[in-house]
Amino acid sequence: MTDTRDCVTVREMLSAFLDGESPPEQAREIARHLAGCATCSAEFEEMKQMSAATREHLHPTTAPDVLRARVRAALRSAQQTPVPSTSAPRRPWPRQLVAGIAIAITSSALTVGVMKFQPTRTESVANQVLATHVHALMTSHLTDVTSNDQHNVKPWFNGKVDFSPEVVRLDSIGFPLTGGRVDLVGKQPVAAIVYARRLHVINVFTWPSASATVSDSVAAARGYNALHWTHAGMTFWAVSDLNVAELREFVSAFRRGAA
Repeated sequence: MTDTRDCVTVREMLSAFLDGESPPEQAREIARHLAGCATCSAEFEEMKQMSAATREHLHPTTAPDVLRARVRAALRSAQQTPVPSTSAPRRPWPRQLVAGIAIAITSSALTVGVMKFQPTRTESVANQVLATHVHALMTSHLTDVTSNDQHNVKPWFNGKVDFSPEVVRLDSIGFPLTGGRVDLVGKQPVAAIVYARRLHVINVFTWPSASATVSDSVAAARGYNALHWTHAGMTFWAVSDLNVAELREFVSAFRRGAA
């Protein structure tokens, strides 16, 4: 059973862990805890999704002139208001308090902005897939099984996921297989098959598809590209910082090999 005291400590450090600011040893401890604690793992996934949606769809904006003028006026008034001689000395509002009010107003506006954005199902999954890819890179947890042989990688998933993922060997055309792992996209357990292209990493996320076949699609965010397709009741996402042309070349070869 997970120690709730550990959960409290881990949750206090999740934000720094998500931003890649945790010291290496602490990051490893948090990653181990998340692997064994469903509650903390679910909370972390929600943080990743919100962070990805915010960076992707909430663009920076400046405060309205009226709001800025009111904040400046409040600061001046707080420092310049005279103290009546017939009453007890009155402390002016601290600058920190006034600034806090302004921050609260701004934060409320940002929250409304996020709530108004309602991504489509494909956009939502794309954000989750990109966040999972980035998290694997940040934590240096790319493979649970390391091998360039599909006959080692594919059987490793037996009993770890309830499906048999496609594993194709593509080293002859410059996309060597490096291994695989079990990961989460949102709350969905997925198989991640990992390939390389020079110094680039390609994650192929796959899991059973609950919907009818959809058209292939492309998503891009923060320098990463994601190609999506479905086949034989399975959904696939190939994610990398490769340019779209090379990633399409990889996907075409992967699909030919799987067929």
